[in-house]
Amino acid sequence: MGKYAREALNPTKACRAKGADLRVHFKNTRETCMALKKMQLDQAKTYLEDVLAHKRCIPFRRFCGGVGRTGQAKVEGSTTGQGRWPKKSVEVVLNLLKNAESNAELKGLDAENLYIYHIQVNRAMKQRRRTYRAHGRINPYMSSPCHVELILCEKEQPVKAEPEEASSGGVKRGKHLRVQRLRSGARSAHA
Repeated sequence: MGKYAREALNPTKACRAKGADLRVHFKNTRETCMALKKMQLDQAKTYLEDVLAHKRCIPFRRFCGGVGRTGQAKVEGSTTGQGRWPKKSVEVVLNLLKNAESNAELKGLDAENLYIYHIQVNRAMKQRRRTYRAHGRINPYMSSPCHVELILCEKEQPVKAEPEEASSGGVKRGKHLRVQRLRSGARSAHA
């Protein structure tokens, strides 16, 4: 098990998945993962399946030079309207999400309550090929693979506040509470 860039707040309520040296374009995969940040697991999976079916698109925000515009990108919150449907990247990220979900089931976590706590894409080492040019020259023909890691966490269930005792009117704060503690003989928190 490799090292992750970030640890979950509560490791017992989290699961992880990682892919190294994936033969998919780094830039496309980065934009795909940024579209999924903080999303619920089931929402993320349906979103990626809709992208594969060309019903929704991935908005391109950083690596957007020469990317065409589409109305679907405006719906996804893009300010420029630039978006694409990167099939290979979406399939890889969807497989990673499914792997993380099966890891969660193995740990006994509730799959319906999971959300994407952390997702990160890093450039991997480029793979080299060559292309032949005019006048007998040769140029590099590199691929741009990437590493992807993600952490799914269970959403914390809101805990109901304990009902306060009925006091003699208004809400007591700060100095009033300290005076009351002193009168009752309770030790202060600072001592």
